[in-house]
Amino acid sequence: MEDPVTRLKRLDCCAVSDALDKLGLKGRVVSGLRAESVPAKIAGKVVTYRLVPFDEARTQEGLPKHLGTTAIELAAPGDVIVVEQRTGIDAGSWGGILSLAAKLRGIAGVVADGPVRDIDEARNYKFPIYCRSLTAKTARGRVVEAEVNGAVTIGDLVVNADDYVLADSSGVAFIPRSEIDPVLFAAEMIAGREAAMAKALLDGSKVTGVMGANYEHMLRKDG
Repeated sequence: MEDPVTRLKRLDCCAVSDALDKLGLKGRVVSGLRAESVPAKIAGKVVTYRLVPFDEARTQEGLPKHLGTTAIELAAPGDVIVVEQRTGIDAGSWGGILSLAAKLRGIAGVVADGPVRDIDEARNYKFPIYCRSLTAKTARGRVVEAEVNGAVTIGDLVVNADDYVLADSSGVAFIPRSEIDPVLFAAEMIAGREAAMAKALLDGSKVTGVMGANYEHMLRKDG
């Protein structure tokens, strides 16, 4: 049996979203996070970090660690770093040096609910970043890392480390690690049915027949 990430990479976010609906796992897809560096689909296991306003940071002994660096060091090749920066402060949650370090480590990409800076550097490295907005403003003195590999909030969804994520131009889908097998099975079935429908159209079938009752009922649990 192939590993889940290999299977996930063959799917798109729409098929996974439909599978989540079919299984009653609604609300696991986040809209409005755009691919801002390169238009590349990313899929992998999740490594997280969460940012808070600078004045909420706890005093730490020793030299401070820059945000994102611990997550990069914890991540395995192929993982996706997922960042919560929902402070409302216009400050980067990710930047150019981090993009280079992540690219060199083989990290698949970043999903950030918040602003990202140095996007031109990420484009030069061909490193995929999905984010809420862009900024030139540094995190220094504005926001600080509060937690690594804890739960983060992306959109209205709580995401945990070691969950799975798939991001493409349609949206970003998060799959709980405990649900990955049934979601992949359902998404592969849906993708197979839609491939057969596309072939039927190419062979001359009418779209009203191809997208008939079977299609409308495809996401029922018994469909």
